[in-house]
Amino acid sequence: MASNRRAFLTATAVGALAAAPATTPTTATAAVGPPPHPTTAPAALAELLDGNRRYATDHSRHPDESRRLRHQLAVAQHPFAVIVGCIDSRVPPELVFDQGLGDLLCIRTAGEVLDEAVLASIQYGVEELRIPLVLVLGHERCGAVAATLAHLETGAPVPGHLALLVDEISPAARRTRALPGDWAEHTMRAHTAWVRDAIRADPAFTSAHVVAARFDLDTGLVSMLP
Repeated sequence: MASNRRAFLTATAVGALAAAPATTPTTATAAVGPPPHPTTAPAALAELLDGNRRYATDHSRHPDESRRLRHQLAVAQHPFAVIVGCIDSRVPPELVFDQGLGDLLCIRTAGEVLDEAVLASIQYGVEELRIPLVLVLGHERCGAVAATLAHLETGAPVPGHLALLVDEISPAARRTRALPGDWAEHTMRAHTAWVRDAIRADPAFTSAHVVAARFDLDTGLVSMLP
C-alpha cells in the first residue's frame, strides 16, 4: 500500500464523514440518551469478553433493539469498540460479543485484510468517535486462509480480486509453514497478529488500544492472542 495514497484516501474519507450534517435532536430524544458505554480500553475489552462468555454459554441478553433506542441513536452514536473482523457468516461481531445497536463499529473483510477503506474506517472510529479500543478478530477454518494455502501448495492462479487476499495473507503462511501442527491455524494466528501490529504502528491510531483475538467456531469463545 503506497503511503501517499493511503494518507490521501484516509484524510478524504474522514473529512467527508466529519463534515456530514448532524441530526438535530427532538425534545423527546434529547432528554434520554443511549445506555452508558465503557469509556476506557480495559473496560471496553472486559465488556466484550463478558458478552462473549454470555454468547458461548447460551446466556445472551440480546440487547435492546427497540424503536425507542433507534430514535435515541438517530441523534448520535457512541460505540465503545472497533471490531476488525472477517466476513464469515459464522462470526458476526454483534452476536459473538452479545452487543446491540450503537455498541460496536464493525469493519469486515475476508481474512481481516487491510485496505485504504478499512484504514479510513478505523480512523473515523478512533479520531471522530473517540473509540478507545480496536480489536482484530480472526477465526478458525477461515476460507481466505484456506484459499491462500491452496495457492501456495499448488501454484494455481488466483482469479480476479481474490489475488489481493492471497497476497496479504501469504507472508503469514510462509512464516509458519515449517511449524508443527495445523498450518491453517498457525497462518490465521500469525496474520491476525500482523494486522494488529500494522494498525498499532500507524500514527493515525495511537490514541487507541489495539489487540488481537481468535474466535473458536466450535465453542463460541474468543481468546486473546499474544
